[in-house]
Amino acid sequence: MQKDLRERLRVTQAQLEQINTLLLDPNSRVINDFLAVVEKYGSVEEINRKAAQAREIPNLMARLKDMNSPYLAHVEWLIEQRDRGAFISSADYRRAVLGERAETVTFDEKLAVTLEISAFQYFPWLIAQAKQAIQNRELMPGRFIRVRKMKEQEADNGDILAVAAAMQIIGASYVETLDTKGTDGSNVHLGGPATITGYFGGVGQPNQYALKWLDEFLYYYTTYGIKQVLNINPGTVLLGYFLHKLGVDNEFKISVFMGNDNPYAALWTLIGAKLFSRADGSSPLIGFNWSNSVNNETMEITAEVRQALGFEDVVRFEHHITETWKSIVRQPYLRRDELVEIAGHVANISAKHEGGDPELEQTREHPSDILDYFRDKAEVEETGDMPFLERNYLDKHDALNRTARALTEHGFALVAARNLHG
Repeated sequence: MQKDLRERLRVTQAQLEQINTLLLDPNSRVINDFLAVVEKYGSVEEINRKAAQAREIPNLMARLKDMNSPYLAHVEWLIEQRDRGAFISSADYRRAVLGERAETVTFDEKLAVTLEISAFQYFPWLIAQAKQAIQNRELMPGRFIRVRKMKEQEADNGDILAVAAAMQIIGASYVETLDTKGTDGSNVHLGGPATITGYFGGVGQPNQYALKWLDEFLYYYTTYGIKQVLNINPGTVLLGYFLHKLGVDNEFKISVFMGNDNPYAALWTLIGAKLFSRADGSSPLIGFNWSNSVNNETMEITAEVRQALGFEDVVRFEHHITETWKSIVRQPYLRRDELVEIAGHVANISAKHEGGDPELEQTREHPSDILDYFRDKAEVEETGDMPFLERNYLDKHDALNRTARALTEHGFALVAARNLHG
């Protein structure tokens, strides 16, 4: 009985041909509008060449120097600390946690968990974090998520350039969040972060805004070499697939705001990734941020799907271990024990730290708040809140290192900043 039903799910060649007919139809408005945005930036080869050149560290440093950026000296300091081996090595970290047992434990690098922090809003925070990591012999994240307004960081003494250089220097991946999202006015029912429940009526990229998102990405890709951005809408996810299929070397991660909270939502997303993957099997979908409500079984089931489609090494499962204390989830929220349970058999997981540990957060005068992500830097400084926000970020760093210790104690490998820790 089940065999007969299963066969009815087969996608026929005729159905695939219908899709190809639509995509290749020169009169297809939905495709023509997409291609028109891409062509604004030149050929695919030109687009990739501009991005690669913009991303080169000497070019980023030269641009910081030309604008007399105060961040240039910090970038140079970071290079010096890396080159002199100021950060603890992975081997020494394991010995510090496990003692003599470190010599007998076999760490499976195929199951290494990526240490991830969010949100890395301001470049100086990275320097404060690095100094603490050196002093306390801690690990720096292997992945950083940014949610700061793009235009603001672009105008802030080269913050956007300094971050682009620093991430390459320390050997970490990072994601930017484009300004084309619900809080930019695209969702007419959303008055700002205070009315974030407006997202229930659509995440905020209606009508022409999907193409605006594409246009914005291509600007930052060709101007600063920014390769990875957040993706929050099924339409822009599809455009990301299309762009990569054309040959542009873009990448994206799906946001928690997409609400992927069951294996079937994930199956649909991964089918799309497979359908529009390149001939070499590559896909721009490199991060899949689960809903905060997801459990380990959902990730285990979806891991089977991911492997069957050839994406185990391509698509990282990004899972919130901590969350901001205010404005997003019911507290206390801490998923470290669940991570330890799944880390030994599901590969390519990222442990995302968006808040400090609950026991610490509730003691802070200004606990972390997701709404702080939407504030202008000028307003943060005017109210005197910048030290509070930096403290919140360092609390996330502390939570990340608690996770690193817990995983190491159980014999699991880690992905930290590879150029700092080896």
